[in-house]
Amino acid sequence: MKPQDIIKEKSSLWIFGYGSLVWKPDFAYKRSKIGFINGYKRRFWHGDDFYRGDKDNPGRVVTLVADQEACTWGIAYEVTDSQIEDSLEYLNMREAVLGGYVTEMVEFNPREKGQGPVLALVYIATSDNPIYLGPASDNEIAAQIAICSGNTGHNIEYLVRLAEFMRHYCPEVEDEHLFSIEAAVLTTFRDCGGFKAPDQKSLPLGAI
Repeated sequence: MKPQDIIKEKSSLWIFGYGSLVWKPDFAYKRSKIGFINGYKRRFWHGDDFYRGDKDNPGRVVTLVADQEACTWGIAYEVTDSQIEDSLEYLNMREAVLGGYVTEMVEFNPREKGQGPVLALVYIATSDNPIYLGPASDNEIAAQIAICSGNTGHNIEYLVRLAEFMRHYCPEVEDEHLFSIEAAVLTTFRDCGGFKAPDQKSLPLGAI
């Protein structure tokens, strides 16, 4: 799906974020909502050789994997008018060109009572991507995350910020995959003298 096809004849578009977009959208938007999509599970199965890793040591970041029994929580951002083209141009570089993600349209369900589902654009990395890493044990993923860093920071920061978003803004949700990897990484660093999680005040969620 090309950006120009997405924005054709649209005055409003929802964009669903489930990874770094939950704390760092970096594009202008009208409003945002916490909620979930069905039919996908979030997994640290995609490689990152730019933002959270490099060519020699790619980091691990999340993608979505089809699973009819699963749901994934995150944030949907509504962009309107000129924000649509600007946000898609920015996200195409961030997610598609540098990240290897492709776009899909999914049904987003807001957590707020009385709010019906909306169609939202989402970025997904699939197994045919050359930097796709695929499944591994929690400890193997944690060990890889623990040693990787890239242009925007350490891979650990990515993991911890995502876990803290879920813990603070979706406390009713038990994301076993995410929290198990977080626990494995933090145990490693605790044994080495400790690791301080990012300050939650820096999460840009005031519009929610």
